[in-house]
Amino acid sequence: MEDLPEIDFLIVGAGFSGLVSAQRLCQAGFRCVVIDNRNHIGGNAYDCYDEAGVLIHPYGPHYFRSNSARIVSYLSQFTEWHEVSYQIKSFTQQKFWSFPINLNTFEEWLGRPSTELEWRDYLENQRIAIEHPQNSEEVILTQVGWDFYRMFFEPYTLKQWKRHPRELQASVCGRIPIRLNRDDRYLTESFQAMPAAGYTAMFEKMIEQSPGLVLRLNTSFAEEKPRWSYRHLIFTGPIDAYYDHCYGSLPYRSLRFERETYSGEELRAREAISGKPGLWQPALQVNYPDLEVPYTRTVEIKHATGQKIDATTVVREFPEDWTPDKEPFYPVPTDATAQLYARYKARADQETNVSFIGRLGTYRYYNMDQVTGMALTEAEKLLQKYQSTLSPSS
Repeated sequence: MEDLPEIDFLIVGAGFSGLVSAQRLCQAGFRCVVIDNRNHIGGNAYDCYDEAGVLIHPYGPHYFRSNSARIVSYLSQFTEWHEVSYQIKSFTQQKFWSFPINLNTFEEWLGRPSTELEWRDYLENQRIAIEHPQNSEEVILTQVGWDFYRMFFEPYTLKQWKRHPRELQASVCGRIPIRLNRDDRYLTESFQAMPAAGYTAMFEKMIEQSPGLVLRLNTSFAEEKPRWSYRHLIFTGPIDAYYDHCYGSLPYRSLRFERETYSGEELRAREAISGKPGLWQPALQVNYPDLEVPYTRTVEIKHATGQKIDATTVVREFPEDWTPDKEPFYPVPTDATAQLYARYKARADQETNVSFIGRLGTYRYYNMDQVTGMALTEAEKLLQKYQSTLSPSS
């Protein structure tokens, strides 16, 4: 029988989790193979230029932010940054609203100027007293009461998750802040920026600084696994798929995207609505909570990239049920799915030469900086485990 090529780490997935861990391990001299069934690197963070030359995010917007100097410093080895403040509006009742909810939203609702004191008093009178909120409905009702919950949260959640907010864990809607002042920033992390040349360019630099890395795209785990003799597997795909769904399938939500590009006179005419030269809509992201609208949001990533081009592309996102032929974008955070995932995790914890990392590997929603931190931490653990037992190539 022919001997298989020997490597140290087989890494499944060429997104943040896989490439960050591969870069760190390759820098230490280990032999790594990264495989991905897509035809590009970067996972869902992959970006590219469309037919009009607009830099787009094909798998939905990726808003990088972080409070971790360690993670920002690590990624800064591979990219310069374009600082940005991510802003969102919500469109309902035939007008744009400030979002997340803040004093400006309250004034728009009243139709007149107000004060922080009046806003606080209003919320005190509207909040529903629930000592320990158990789900997404309760966590919002304890903050803003029924009016704003029904206006911005309940219908949007029904579309996004195809589940009522009371069926979802409190963390789903709890991630969205409620502001008592005029702060209309979507995010508050100390560092908010986009890779200056895009995410794909950043990943390409990461690969360049991964000595000896073997990258195989358009390749499935099933066909590639038998080709290598490896000491450890890093798996960033769905954990239930790794175990052939032996306890049942974990549910996900998928997305469908529709893009429209505008330029020239058509774009000039729209600037009166956006209020911004060269841009179609008034904010990077506009949420559409109304159930009559089939999509949940529109994204114009040019707001964040700062690209100078006489064209812009707007992407509409349509949530869909996940099937095996679609991308699994969002784990569904309910008590039942948490219990099912716990069974897979218990089995995974028994593995001695397999690591499960990333959103799909841990069945949890993570931001990009959190995934980066997870991959770096796992790489450090593997370095400590294998440094003395392997003979890395120099």
